Amino acid sequence: MSVAGINVLVEETRARTQAAKAPLLSVRGVSTYYGSIRALKGVDLDVSEGEIVALIGANGAGKSTLMMTIFGSPQARDGTITYAGRDITKLPTHEIARLNIAQSPEGRRIFPRMTVRENLQMGASVNGGRHFAEDLERVCTLFPRLKERIDQRGGTMSGGEQQMLAIARALMSRPRLLLLDEPSLGLAPLVVKQIFNAVKELNRTDGLTVFIVEQNAYHALKLAHRGYVMVTGTITMSGTGKALLDNPQVKAAYLEGGQH
Repeated sequence: MSVAGINVLVEETRARTQAAKAPLLSVRGVSTYYGSIRALKGVDLDVSEGEIVALIGANGAGKSTLMMTIFGSPQARDGTITYAGRDITKLPTHEIARLNIAQSPEGRRIFPRMTVRENLQMGASVNGGRHFAEDLERVCTLFPRLKERIDQRGGTMSGGEQQMLAIARALMSRPRLLLLDEPSLGLAPLVVKQIFNAVKELNRTDGLTVFIVEQNAYHALKLAHRGYVMVTGTITMSGTGKALLDNPQVKAAYLEGGQH
């Protein structure tokens, strides 16, 4: 091979290596408004393939707004959101859902009059339900309670069961990136532990990439490889989950009186 050919090969290899290191999800300078109110103020954030990344902050900090902005509703007024190298900033929600991104929104938002099975079918419909039986078995193994409730209407189940259903419904689309918004909200500690263990297992066995928004900083940072802290629509701190757990400012603001 000529020297020129070798140089081309080296450059191609370098480009592939850089592409492999590029974040799966990249948020750059994102600002989101509700009318004239600026809810997000130039947010920068990355989630790499195979990571669990947590966003913590007080109630009203803008965490859920960022999650919803990533999923297209509301859309960012400024900045860019890139997923797998594609600019998705202005895409509508239904198109984003087809890109192997799934969301389990705050407040669960299952279909209460539908059965567990029907809710899971709705999740599978994003990819045409091609692997429904296989994926149904998988999520019922992950959350055995759903198997027991398979023909029960979602709205008649407990809050913890509904949260399991919301996550399972998201998983039925076989996402590459799972967005979890406040999965522990209003749930008993035992149920919270079960849900977080399931997320950890999915990341470990399937390599599922997870971006989790949580008010429960202790659980979120224990779970996450990396984390970000948001205060009034601005990212104020970032680091590994352990580093943030050990950070005196994070401890004082979010962990005092919490679990240790």
